[in-house]
Amino acid sequence: MLDGVREWLALSGGEPTPARVAQALREQGRVLGDAEVLGAADRLRSELVGSGPLEPLLADASVTDVLVSAPDRVWVDRGGGLELTSVVFPDAASVRRLAQRLAAVAGRRLDDARPWVDARLPDGTRLHAVLPPVAVGSTCLSLRVVRPRAFTLDELVAAGTVPPGGDRVLRALLRARLSFLVSGGTGTGKTTLLSALLGLVGPGERIVLAEDSAELRPDHPHVVRLETRPANQEGAGLVTLEDLVRQALRMRPDRLVVGEVRGPEVLDLLAALNTGHEGGCGTVHANAAAGVPARLEALGTAAGLDRAALHSQLGAALSVVLHLVRDGSGRRRIAEVHVLERDPAGLVRTVPALRWGADAFVRETGWGRLRELLGGEEA
Repeated sequence: MLDGVREWLALSGGEPTPARVAQALREQGRVLGDAEVLGAADRLRSELVGSGPLEPLLADASVTDVLVSAPDRVWVDRGGGLELTSVVFPDAASVRRLAQRLAAVAGRRLDDARPWVDARLPDGTRLHAVLPPVAVGSTCLSLRVVRPRAFTLDELVAAGTVPPGGDRVLRALLRARLSFLVSGGTGTGKTTLLSALLGLVGPGERIVLAEDSAELRPDHPHVVRLETRPANQEGAGLVTLEDLVRQALRMRPDRLVVGEVRGPEVLDLLAALNTGHEGGCGTVHANAAAGVPARLEALGTAAGLDRAALHSQLGAALSVVLHLVRDGSGRRRIAEVHVLERDPAGLVRTVPALRWGADAFVRETGWGRLRELLGGEEA
């Protein structure tokens, strides 16, 4: 039925609107009632221009990730860890077709010559797909859903991401215009937390975002969003995150934000934060807050900056690290808050200031320094 509808639409031309899909169904010579036609038309249109069997999952407001590892292995994350769903594709070929169609919608190529893709769909959903034989057995498809509305800080407190009363520290962090990084592993909620925090920035400030994939959605009246661009088929037109950071500095930002620090752009970001751009922030992958200096050192060294210079820039540029984890139940939460200081050798290290507590943040040895940075405000 799907092949017949696809062929009819291709021959007749035009968009696969619901009415045209219904007409194509009737042209197949099948005897169907009106209710059957409408139901079949919805399913077929989903296969032709939607996300197929994944559409109900992507429409679920609680779903943040949809992962397909085999035709009968479709997983979702609703904030409590991965759950196996009842969604099943007819076969491996249908998973491949969906991945290729979504890649085409994003303006990207996905075939045997280029067997993987990382792109953003028009609605903001982040797409990653890998075809066999690189993906053994079946096409692997990952969809990160970006919701149009950012969570508020109060909602993150209610969800348990921020402990009771912890929002006072985070609000003070924004008021004090401290530069900070949100660290954590994949899926720990770094982008969600950063979006919520940027919503606290004063309405008179101009926020300029530089991102690999536009995922930040701060609820703020003055946001400029910049997104990287891959090279075209001829290898031209590449726009890197490093390029965006440099352009952002010329756009009079009150807050410069790098969606994810993971390459040479770390040099431009640290340089910017050392030249009057207070309150800058971003995210970085790290196993713990204490590992952030080493992570940035590795990025800086790869970009050609020696260790001493990197730590000198880092010590003057950043003040705080907020580290997120997912606990055993799958809940995302701020595990620790660290401040940065120099050791006797002149290298930057982090010092625990606050750690997660069920009733409130628990103060650690670095709390005095953090309180000083926050202007004396209590946690």
